Amino acid sequence: MPMTRFPTIALFCAFVCAGCGTPHSAAHYTAISDGETVRVTMAEYDSAFRNPLKGFREYFMVGTDARRPEYPYPYGSLIKEYMQWNLLERNAADSVATVIAYSDHRWQGVEEQNVKVIPRVLLVWVEPWHGGWAKDPANRDDLNGWHWPEDLPGETGPYKQIPGSVGAYVEPQDSLTPISGGYFDPSFPDRVRNLVRKLGEAWDNDPRVAYVEMGIVGEWGEHHDPDLSTVFPPHDEPRHVAGRTWIPGMEKVLGDAFREAFRNKKVMVRYAYEFEDYDFGIYWDSWAQPQEMERGYNAMIRRGDYWRTQPVGGEITWNWGDLAKYRSFEAVVADDTTRHTVIEQIRNLHCNHLGGITWADFNDPVFARNAAELQKAMGYRFVLSDASYPCRIDRGEAFGMEFSLRNTGSSPFYYDWPVEVALLDVRTHAKVWGTVLDDVRLSQWMPGEDWDGTSYRIRPETVTVRARPLLGDDLPEGRYILALGILDPACGRPTVRFANTNYFTGGYHPLGYVGVGESESAPALDPADFDDLRSDTTLNYKP
Repeated sequence: MPMTRFPTIALFCAFVCAGCGTPHSAAHYTAISDGETVRVTMAEYDSAFRNPLKGFREYFMVGTDARRPEYPYPYGSLIKEYMQWNLLERNAADSVATVIAYSDHRWQGVEEQNVKVIPRVLLVWVEPWHGGWAKDPANRDDLNGWHWPEDLPGETGPYKQIPGSVGAYVEPQDSLTPISGGYFDPSFPDRVRNLVRKLGEAWDNDPRVAYVEMGIVGEWGEHHDPDLSTVFPPHDEPRHVAGRTWIPGMEKVLGDAFREAFRNKKVMVRYAYEFEDYDFGIYWDSWAQPQEMERGYNAMIRRGDYWRTQPVGGEITWNWGDLAKYRSFEAVVADDTTRHTVIEQIRNLHCNHLGGITWADFNDPVFARNAAELQKAMGYRFVLSDASYPCRIDRGEAFGMEFSLRNTGSSPFYYDWPVEVALLDVRTHAKVWGTVLDDVRLSQWMPGEDWDGTSYRIRPETVTVRARPLLGDDLPEGRYILALGILDPACGRPTVRFANTNYFTGGYHPLGYVGVGESESAPALDPADFDDLRSDTTLNYKP
């Protein structure tokens, strides 16, 4: 269509976010009509907010920490779930029903809070020679201790705890003594394959699962003590001893098993220098730790652009290394140098989510500001810039529309959830009609690259979606609001939000008024009617 000078039909305002007290300018929302086409310009939502499958990730010591009954923290859309092997599979004969039953027990209610889980199976929380203690027999879900299934014996080996330290040592006469049982039992590889197959059957299509951390081997399931390779020295000894500090062949056993079991959910592994022949994401559990720069950060940088299809996550662990000088997560991110280091790593590694915040105080205004800065950087952040559509659409006919956006975050959205165009009731804002746009691939909306400390040198591309949705033929003629939404496939309702001020409670982003069977001459919405993204606690993915 030739460019036309439109008469201005626009509204401008500024309002204050009820959730955080931050002014949000809506001065760039306009809807302008030439009598045939409406052209819309939209304003970015200035603050951070909660969105699925990204941002701060929570964690609870099950059976010990009380999970909050209220809506999660302002940014809590993900929860890490350490899953004990012997509660998912008591013995090799257990069916997938045992995995499902225990998962249902642990994840009860997450759908109502619009939270997804990241499960990681573990066998050992902390070994006795590292100061670990046994599970509380009165607490079924306690993560402490060992969690070997009843028909797979635990470990017996030569390690001893260094007095007054969490470190371990081996007596000189035991320098080559292997560990028996546990990870080194001859049946262990087949038991891993058997369990992972069941995990895939239970979790690969479970809408509660965001991503799957591989886990299983090592303390906390972090692929060390014992290691899966000899790329780096062991933690407690100067050199590796096969059958004690590392498990020959286990990297391939795990890689093959998880690749086969999980065709839909993204799998993440602990170290970037392992599983190089597999298409997995990474969870680095020592962000901003100088002691892990080579083993973590640099190894992930060398891995290349795997982040385009696989998530990057982990946690800021502040109880060891240089970060041990801090006594809380609030203190970690309050330090300007450390916080800027974390943001630089988020941007350069294209981080999707980070843990460490479970006990943080979001009522602390200083922490709230620092946390918002990190949340805004992590994961995807889709910002609509403009859209166009006809002033009139007709029942039973297709109509042309388009909209443009940029991903100003650090990572893609890793699943192709549906994007919907909808018509809303002008009074209640309830959906009266909607259709999914074909050929829209959410996972291809990429962020920028090459962070310079302030912005990406390679700016994110502007994505323009052009579509011709077919309007239903049973819709009453009249005035409606045209809107966009990103749907969770589990429920068919919008749960992912664009970072824009034009928002209605319930998940839809209104573009402007449109006429069905009649032409709309005043398409501009009143920005005073927009709702605050961060304050909306109605979203959920219950079927």
